[in-house]
Amino acid sequence: MMRIAVTGKQGQVVTALIERGPQAGVEIVAVGRPELDLADPASVRKTLAELKPDAIVSAAAYTAVDKAESEPELAFAVNAKGPQALAEVANDLNIPVVHLSTDYVFPGDKDGIYLETDTTGPVSVYGQSKLAGEEAVAAATPNHAILRTAWVYSPYGGNFVKTMLRLAETRDALNVVADQHGTPTSALDIADAVIAIAKRLATDPDAKLRGVFHLTGSGEATWAEFAEEIFAGLKEKNGKAVSVGRITTDEYPTPAKRPANSRLSNDKLAKTYGIVLPDWKQSTTVVLDRLLAEANS
Repeated sequence: MMRIAVTGKQGQVVTALIERGPQAGVEIVAVGRPELDLADPASVRKTLAELKPDAIVSAAAYTAVDKAESEPELAFAVNAKGPQALAEVANDLNIPVVHLSTDYVFPGDKDGIYLETDTTGPVSVYGQSKLAGEEAVAAATPNHAILRTAWVYSPYGGNFVKTMLRLAETRDALNVVADQHGTPTSALDIADAVIAIAKRLATDPDAKLRGVFHLTGSGEATWAEFAEEIFAGLKEKNGKAVSVGRITTDEYPTPAKRPANSRLSNDKLAKTYGIVLPDWKQSTTVVLDRLLAEANS
């Protein structure tokens, strides 16, 4: 059985990988502190040498976007220096690396959909730290696939879907930003794609399989449209109606600036790996059904 080591123990993608691994005939081993500390390269080397994985998924990240503005050193330590240490060890051990990145590496001011070849220009500390991580991984090992995703949600952890459901318990109306465009992406779908990509990297030396790829759900939405889809599903399931008021980014100020356009083209991934994630509405329904079933059980 193929073994994939994934950094982190509690993130949405890590949890999804642990769930999806057995279905794909893959052993997922989640590693993190104390046995593997990304700030301690010696622990990284020792842990990976003992595990002998067929592939590594670099999923551990500092994801507190607003907090990163006041904690840049910590954000860069986790999002750039950590993946660098991991990739350097992986290169020495000849193990392919799948590194997860983000739409936040782009400034968000492009009119169209972002391609992998478009110029980056993050407008937040979080985005800057993730771009530094991409560059560090690429410099440390040629045997990598860097996957940029966006607007991640799942049945676990903290995310937009769970926040909307929590607010709906006490509110009949919510104002949601309607001038930021992107694609909601289920961590379950990400996990399925990551496993398929890791399998190819572990068995196929083709250089075309390496490099930067975009990996998001199909279709596009604004945050307000995402919320409306969630509340439509909620009403269908238990009758609770919540209306969405559309507001601008300026009306909802945050410490970190968000890209106005986070739409990523997935064409390269489709052509190279034959992977296309489901429509975001379809995947939202899957996660929503699970969350509502759990709440009612």
